[in-house]
Amino acid sequence: MRRALQHWTWLAPVAAWALIAASFGAGLPALLLGAVLIGTVLAAVHHAELIAHRVGEPFGTLLLAVAVTVIELGLIVTLMAAAGEDAVTLARDTVFAAVMIILNGLVGLCILLGAIRHKEQIFQQTGVSASLATLCALTVLTLVLPNFTVSQPGPVYSYAQLGFVAVVSFLLYATFVAVQTVRHRDYFLPDKAVAADEDVHAEPPTTKQAWLSFALLLACLGAVVLLAKALANPIEGAVTSAGAPRALVGVIIAALVLLPESVAAVRATLANRLQTSLNLGLGSALATIGLTIPAVAALSIAAGLPIALGLDAKSAVLLFLTLIVSTLTLGTGRTTVLQGAVHLVIFAVYLFTTIVP
Repeated sequence: MRRALQHWTWLAPVAAWALIAASFGAGLPALLLGAVLIGTVLAAVHHAELIAHRVGEPFGTLLLAVAVTVIELGLIVTLMAAAGEDAVTLARDTVFAAVMIILNGLVGLCILLGAIRHKEQIFQQTGVSASLATLCALTVLTLVLPNFTVSQPGPVYSYAQLGFVAVVSFLLYATFVAVQTVRHRDYFLPDKAVAADEDVHAEPPTTKQAWLSFALLLACLGAVVLLAKALANPIEGAVTSAGAPRALVGVIIAALVLLPESVAAVRATLANRLQTSLNLGLGSALATIGLTIPAVAALSIAAGLPIALGLDAKSAVLLFLTLIVSTLTLGTGRTTVLQGAVHLVIFAVYLFTTIVP
């Protein structure tokens, strides 16, 4: 048992993939899948932090955000291709759920916990403002504007419009990544005045250890997505039994997929590294839109699958409120308990209106 605890960071993904292989032939208890899922999430966070310590900020957080988003994208595309016309709103619901979970749930929790432990935290306002400006443009262009175009009836883009928005979204995200990692990398680095934890001063892992952690990180993230998919039917059954709308299933699955980033972000803010938490959260939201929308748009155009991107009025109001509050909250470079509470209240309203529309 002692040796197993010492090597849990690679035993967790091995156990996860063993359960995934076993579940192809027979159903497994949801409780067992959930327990292994949590262990795999913690292992993913461990390997992501090792890689981040090796490559430095903001490359480490960018790597985790893109890795999770790419795997989540693979799951969405697979489900869309299998469900056909029944998945017309799948991409929209998944992207919107991810944005609300990140901007309100994750950011609000990080700000609240960080303020409780450290009273007031600071971050680089220039980098966060750049992230929010890009995120505002992407969310409105992909989730709101389709409700007001007239080439196609309903909340959909025509194929020409869809292709144009997909290209623009990808180019905008690629420009953001270039600014974050090359041209203005210092905008996204933690403030030097902030006290760092002892992990920052620890000896960085070797190149061999970093590559091993990278492989194990991909294994963990893939297992998280597949375990979340395996838990989809039990969760859907529980939601249906409770009489809740099916939209709640998408929220739960999105939350499961975002668990690795969420745990890493909370740990960073408790260590007084709010900048890292914001890099993770905002970077994940940007990657979700900047990579998911172009991919599902290409699938829709190539396979002739319909795709509805426009949000309903209730969701659009909540999205606008979230973007406005996020801009005000993160516009000063400092955070307090109140700001975290405001975001969590909006997130609670989002969850409540999803269950009781």
